Amino acid sequence: MNIFDKLDRLLAEPNFNQLALSAKLRVAQSSINRWSQRQSEPRGQNRDAIDALYREHFLGGATAPEAIVVPVLTWVSAGAMTRDDLSQEAIGTITVADLPGGDWFALQVVGDSMDRISPPESTIFVNRADKQLISHACYVIDDGEGNATYKRYRTNPPRFEPFSTNPSHEPLYPDNDPTVVGRVGMSQIRM
Repeated sequence: MNIFDKLDRLLAEPNFNQLALSAKLRVAQSSINRWSQRQSEPRGQNRDAIDALYREHFLGGATAPEAIVVPVLTWVSAGAMTRDDLSQEAIGTITVADLPGGDWFALQVVGDSMDRISPPESTIFVNRADKQLISHACYVIDDGEGNATYKRYRTNPPRFEPFSTNPSHEPLYPDNDPTVVGRVGMSQIRM
Protein backbone atom coordinates (compact mmCIF):
# COMPACT_ATOMS: atom_id res chain seq x y z
CA MET A 1 0.00 0.00 0.00
CA ASN A 2 1.53 3.34 -1.01
CA ILE A 3 1.54 6.50 1.12
CA PHE A 4 -1.40 8.02 -0.75
CA ASP A 5 -3.52 4.90 -0.15
CA LYS A 6 -2.69 5.05 3.57
CA LEU A 7 -3.61 8.75 3.69
CA ASP A 8 -6.89 8.11 1.85
CA ARG A 9 -7.77 5.29 4.23
CA LEU A 10 -7.05 7.46 7.27
CA LEU A 11 -9.13 10.33 5.90
CA ALA A 12 -12.03 7.95 5.27
CA GLU A 13 -12.22 7.13 8.99
CA PRO A 14 -14.92 8.92 11.05
CA ASN A 15 -12.38 10.34 13.52
CA PHE A 16 -10.04 11.72 10.85
CA ASN A 17 -10.77 14.67 8.62
CA GLN A 18 -8.12 16.94 7.14
CA LEU A 19 -8.17 19.27 10.17
CA ALA A 20 -7.87 16.44 12.71
CA LEU A 21 -5.14 14.74 10.70
CA SER A 22 -3.17 17.98 10.35
CA ALA A 23 -3.29 18.45 14.14
CA LYS A 24 -2.21 14.86 14.76
CA LEU A 25 0.67 15.05 12.26
CA ARG A 26 1.56 18.65 13.21
CA VAL A 27 1.43 19.92 9.63
CA ALA A 28 -0.69 22.58 7.93
CA GLN A 29 -4.12 21.52 6.75
CA SER A 30 -3.16 22.84 3.31
CA SER A 31 -0.39 20.19 3.19
CA ILE A 32 -2.91 17.44 3.96
CA ASN A 33 -5.15 18.84 1.22
CA ARG A 34 -2.30 18.90 -1.36
CA TRP A 35 -1.34 15.32 -0.44
CA SER A 36 -4.92 14.08 -0.66
CA GLN A 37 -5.26 15.75 -4.08
CA ARG A 38 -1.92 14.18 -5.19
CA GLN A 39 -0.50 17.66 -5.86
CA SER A 40 2.55 16.88 -3.75
CA GLU A 41 3.90 13.91 -1.84
CA PRO A 42 4.62 13.69 1.89
CA ARG A 43 8.35 13.24 2.51
CA GLY A 44 10.73 12.41 5.33
CA GLN A 45 9.23 12.81 8.79
CA ASN A 46 5.75 13.50 7.40
CA ARG A 47 5.80 10.25 5.43
CA ASP A 48 7.06 8.37 8.50
CA ALA A 49 4.34 9.96 10.67
CA ILE A 50 1.59 8.90 8.24
CA ASP A 51 3.02 5.35 8.16
CA ALA A 52 3.16 5.22 11.97
CA LEU A 53 -0.38 6.57 12.36
CA TYR A 54 -1.65 4.09 9.78
CA ARG A 55 0.07 1.17 11.57
CA GLU A 56 -1.24 2.34 14.95
CA HIS A 57 -4.81 2.81 13.74
CA PHE A 58 -5.23 -0.17 11.40
CA LEU A 59 -2.54 -2.68 12.35
CA GLY A 60 -2.46 -2.30 16.12
CA GLY A 61 0.97 -0.68 16.05
CA ALA A 62 2.64 -3.41 14.00
CA THR A 63 5.98 -2.12 12.77
CA ALA A 64 7.49 -4.98 10.80
CA PRO A 65 8.05 -3.60 7.30
CA GLU A 66 7.29 -5.76 4.32
CA ALA A 67 10.45 -6.97 2.60
CA ILE A 68 10.67 -7.43 -1.15
CA VAL A 69 13.26 -9.04 -3.39
CA VAL A 70 14.68 -6.58 -5.92
CA PRO A 71 16.81 -7.50 -8.95
CA VAL A 72 20.29 -5.95 -9.00
CA LEU A 73 21.35 -4.81 -12.46
CA THR A 74 24.59 -3.68 -14.00
CA TRP A 75 24.83 -0.24 -15.59
CA VAL A 76 23.49 -1.61 -18.87
CA SER A 77 22.00 0.66 -21.51
CA ALA A 78 19.02 2.68 -20.39
CA GLY A 79 16.95 0.93 -23.05
CA ALA A 80 17.50 -2.44 -21.38
CA MET A 81 16.25 -1.03 -18.07
CA THR A 82 12.94 -0.14 -19.69
CA ARG A 83 12.19 -3.73 -20.75
CA ASP A 84 9.33 -5.46 -18.98
CA ASP A 85 11.47 -8.46 -18.02
CA LEU A 86 14.75 -7.54 -16.33
CA SER A 87 15.68 -11.10 -15.38
CA GLN A 88 18.28 -11.42 -18.17
CA GLU A 89 19.99 -8.24 -17.00
CA ALA A 90 20.03 -9.20 -13.29
CA ILE A 91 23.36 -10.08 -11.71
CA GLY A 92 21.67 -10.98 -8.43
CA THR A 93 18.96 -9.89 -6.04
CA ILE A 94 18.77 -7.95 -2.80
CA THR A 95 16.06 -8.11 -0.16
CA VAL A 96 14.99 -4.74 1.16
CA ALA A 97 12.20 -3.39 3.37
CA ASP A 98 10.40 -0.06 3.54
CA LEU A 99 10.07 0.56 -0.19
CA PRO A 100 6.64 1.77 -1.28
CA GLY A 101 4.77 -0.12 -3.97
CA GLY A 102 6.28 0.02 -7.42
CA ASP A 103 8.46 -1.73 -9.96
CA TRP A 104 11.88 -1.71 -8.33
CA PHE A 105 15.39 -2.62 -9.39
CA ALA A 106 18.76 -1.83 -7.81
CA LEU A 107 22.03 -0.53 -9.25
CA GLN A 108 25.48 -0.27 -7.75
CA VAL A 109 26.73 3.31 -8.21
CA VAL A 110 29.79 3.77 -10.41
CA GLY A 111 31.59 7.12 -10.43
CA ASP A 112 31.35 10.21 -8.28
CA SER A 113 28.74 12.39 -10.02
CA MET A 114 26.25 11.82 -7.16
CA ASP A 115 28.70 11.16 -4.32
CA ARG A 116 27.06 13.63 -1.91
CA ILE A 117 24.03 11.33 -1.84
CA SER A 118 25.33 8.00 -3.12
CA PRO A 119 29.09 7.43 -3.01
CA PRO A 120 30.70 4.97 -5.44
CA GLU A 121 29.73 1.35 -4.72
CA SER A 122 26.57 2.35 -2.83
CA THR A 123 23.32 0.79 -4.02
CA ILE A 124 20.41 2.83 -5.35
CA PHE A 125 16.86 1.53 -5.61
CA VAL A 126 14.99 2.73 -8.69
CA ASN A 127 11.21 2.65 -9.14
CA ARG A 128 10.34 2.24 -12.82
CA ALA A 129 6.69 2.95 -11.97
CA ASP A 130 7.55 6.49 -10.81
CA LYS A 131 8.70 8.73 -13.66
CA GLN A 132 6.97 11.99 -12.75
CA LEU A 133 9.63 14.70 -12.60
CA ILE A 134 9.73 16.50 -9.26
CA SER A 135 12.32 19.17 -8.51
CA HIS A 136 15.17 17.95 -6.28
CA ALA A 137 14.22 14.27 -6.74
CA CYS A 138 16.78 11.89 -8.22
CA TYR A 139 16.31 9.80 -11.35
CA VAL A 140 18.01 7.28 -13.59
CA ILE A 141 17.65 8.60 -17.13
CA ASP A 142 18.87 7.84 -20.62
CA ASP A 143 21.71 10.31 -21.17
CA GLY A 144 20.71 10.79 -24.83
CA GLU A 145 23.32 8.31 -26.08
CA GLY A 146 21.58 5.13 -24.90
CA ASN A 147 23.44 4.97 -21.58
CA ALA A 148 21.98 5.25 -18.11
CA THR A 149 22.96 8.08 -15.79
CA TYR A 150 21.89 9.00 -12.26
CA LYS A 151 21.18 12.68 -11.60
CA ARG A 152 19.04 15.09 -9.58
CA TYR A 153 16.25 16.93 -11.45
CA ARG A 154 16.00 20.71 -11.14
CA THR A 155 13.74 23.30 -12.72
CA ASN A 156 14.38 26.83 -13.98
CA PRO A 157 15.79 25.86 -16.43
CA PRO A 158 14.88 22.15 -16.55
CA ARG A 159 18.03 20.08 -16.08
CA PHE A 160 19.50 16.96 -14.56
CA GLU A 161 22.49 17.85 -12.47
CA PRO A 162 25.17 16.04 -10.52
CA PHE A 163 25.31 16.38 -6.75
CA SER A 164 29.01 15.85 -6.35
CA THR A 165 32.13 16.93 -4.54
CA ASN A 166 33.84 16.82 -7.97
CA PRO A 167 33.31 20.20 -9.70
CA SER A 168 34.11 18.81 -13.16
CA HIS A 169 30.66 17.20 -13.56
CA GLU A 170 28.25 19.15 -15.76
CA PRO A 171 24.43 19.28 -15.72
CA LEU A 172 22.45 17.77 -18.59
CA TYR A 173 20.02 20.16 -20.30
CA PRO A 174 17.65 17.98 -22.35
CA ASP A 175 16.49 19.43 -25.68
CA ASN A 176 13.25 17.46 -25.39
CA ASP A 177 11.59 15.18 -22.86
CA PRO A 178 14.27 12.79 -21.61
CA THR A 179 13.69 9.07 -21.28
CA VAL A 180 13.23 8.63 -17.55
CA VAL A 181 13.94 5.06 -16.48
CA GLY A 182 12.68 5.64 -12.94
CA ARG A 183 12.92 7.63 -9.75
CA VAL A 184 15.53 6.77 -7.14
CA GLY A 185 13.70 6.02 -3.91
CA MET A 186 16.54 4.96 -1.66
CA SER A 187 20.32 4.94 -1.51
CA GLN A 188 22.08 2.36 0.63
CA ILE A 189 25.69 2.78 1.69
CA ARG A 190 27.80 -0.24 2.53
CA MET A 191 30.09 0.50 5.48
